[in-house]
Amino acid sequence: MGGRVFLDINECASPSKVSCGKFSDCRNTEGSYHCVCNLGYELVSGAKTFKNESENTCQDVDECSSSLNQCDSSTVCFNTVGSYTCRCRPGWEPKHGIQNNQKDTVCEEMNFPTWTPPPGVHSQTLSQFFNKVQDLGRDFKTSSANVTMQNLIKLVDELMEAPGDIEALAPPVRHLIATQLLSNLEDILRILAKTLPEGPFTYLSPSNTELTLMIQKQGDKNVTMGQSNARMKLNWAVAAGAKDPGPAVAGILSIQNMTTLLANASLNLHSKKQAELEEIYESNIRGVRLRRLSAVNSVFLSHNNTKELNFPILFAFSHLESSGGEEGRDPPAKDVMPGPWQELICAFWKSDSNRGGHWATEGCQVLGSKNGSTTCQCSHLSSFAILMAHYDLEDWKLTLITRIGLALSLFCLLLCILTFLLVRPIQGSRTTIHLHLCICLFVGSTIFLAGIENEGGQVGLRCRLVAGLLHYCFLAAFCWMSLEGLELYFLVVRVFQGQGLSTRWLCLIGYGVPLLIVGVSAAVYSKGYGRPRYCWLDLEQGFLWSFLGPVTFIILCNAVIFVTTVWKLTQKFSEINPDMKKLKKARALTITAIAQLFLLGCTWVFGLFIFDNRSLVLTYVFTILNCLQGAFLYLLHCLLNKKVREEYRKWACLVASGSKYSEFTSTTSGTGHNQTRALRASESGI
Repeated sequence: MGGRVFLDINECASPSKVSCGKFSDCRNTEGSYHCVCNLGYELVSGAKTFKNESENTCQDVDECSSSLNQCDSSTVCFNTVGSYTCRCRPGWEPKHGIQNNQKDTVCEEMNFPTWTPPPGVHSQTLSQFFNKVQDLGRDFKTSSANVTMQNLIKLVDELMEAPGDIEALAPPVRHLIATQLLSNLEDILRILAKTLPEGPFTYLSPSNTELTLMIQKQGDKNVTMGQSNARMKLNWAVAAGAKDPGPAVAGILSIQNMTTLLANASLNLHSKKQAELEEIYESNIRGVRLRRLSAVNSVFLSHNNTKELNFPILFAFSHLESSGGEEGRDPPAKDVMPGPWQELICAFWKSDSNRGGHWATEGCQVLGSKNGSTTCQCSHLSSFAILMAHYDLEDWKLTLITRIGLALSLFCLLLCILTFLLVRPIQGSRTTIHLHLCICLFVGSTIFLAGIENEGGQVGLRCRLVAGLLHYCFLAAFCWMSLEGLELYFLVVRVFQGQGLSTRWLCLIGYGVPLLIVGVSAAVYSKGYGRPRYCWLDLEQGFLWSFLGPVTFIILCNAVIFVTTVWKLTQKFSEINPDMKKLKKARALTITAIAQLFLLGCTWVFGLFIFDNRSLVLTYVFTILNCLQGAFLYLLHCLLNKKVREEYRKWACLVASGSKYSEFTSTTSGTGHNQTRALRASESGI
């Protein structure tokens, strides 16, 4: 017996034999063991140890209700499972370099944020505003934060209603003031809201500026909050800051009267948005005119890291009963329907690189509009407003050139038609072709001026009819241009004068071929007539080639005839008078070439190379040359035609003689039959 040695067995090393349960540890003793509760836990019975899991009644110790916590007097103790934390009191913040919600957290009372005027802005009205804000800061107490917020909103209302010398500042300076005003208001209201007790808070100023706050414990449920100007639905987890475990804050500040500061503000379209619009409208966006339909709604949360949210937020912004200023002097109705080239957009105020500001749209989309409000979804927060954007798609200079040029051409084409009908010395097959070409161009240009624009944006029967008529008239014009080329070929190249086509065949080709092409096109794809913006042929399924195909063929044929004609004329000028001066020869060839260019429609070739709306040079050249086609035809085939000029002189003399005759007879009535007969004899001799 004396030689034996007994060793203690560590029961805690064999979990299969010993089980103390949760929130406890096993402690080995000589010849035995016992269980003790973990730090921060205690037995309900008050005992210090127990033997097995069945006796385990360890419960959390509430350090905050006893003297076991070491929280500073500037903090509030919050019990946690097995421990506790010290959190700053409402209206207090951790001292510099110290974290909140720690056992050693030490806090200090919040101060009113410093707010200074923008650098380089000289305004007496703005200086007075900041002096009053500084007075608020000096008198600020966390116990009366709600009163401070109300007084601050009243100061903002006074500034908006009586901007004083701010109105005279340049737009970029006013936009800079608006940027700083909205940003600092968010920061100040966010800080002041954290001093308020949990629950909702709403304040409506006499000027209808409205502040709504929601302050409640953190969670992950969807929360809806709203007021008369805006409503918001968000996941409450988005409102809570990642670093601050206290109650979360969400707020909406709606300011209706910001017209002065936001006047002439621009809209920067996102590249993807602009590309979509240009595809829809089939044109470049040359500018945007804006009209604000809602209040400016600044939305903020407990934290300011809101440039990219984990969950999108839904907004519903109410339309104002009226709005003025640069966005539009006419008050919009409650339910606003966008007109042609207009769109309701959900925009936000974005700071520029030069610290100014502009409206932007990225990250936001409009979901719908009804009952006097527009619903948006945004993936970030800022100051939002509903805008009516009117897109300027037309180049006003190009539009002016088109309208003036076509009006002049219509007048000249009418003179051409009358001339070709009434001047007998020039009657012939060529004149017949000239006449019908002018008639087609006159009718087509008239329809173009009156109905090319589809103002409603919907492709209806009127728009399809206009597109069909334009298709037919311009194809007919090109067919007559092809007949011009054919006639010219007979006259100049083959020298078979008088052996051209008869009038019946000319009309059959000039009007029958385009009718066949339009008829087949309409039967194959009738929906191809009309676009949302223009009453013209649709681009889908290559339908535009039902016009471009025949036109391209005619232009190529006429171009060959044009080159051949100029070459033959050069030879003829040399044969007729080899000693003709080079200057006269060049002038004659130039006039002839220009005449044939417009007569054969070769100037339309510029339009075939306009593949992009940004081809400004080609677009201007094409527009100027073809809008003035009627004027050039009148100049070259009437004014520069010797026989036509002689007829014009006869008509002028006849009109002048007629006026003299009426004047003579009114003053010498009854003077004798011989005088009248002599006058008639003189008239007949003209």
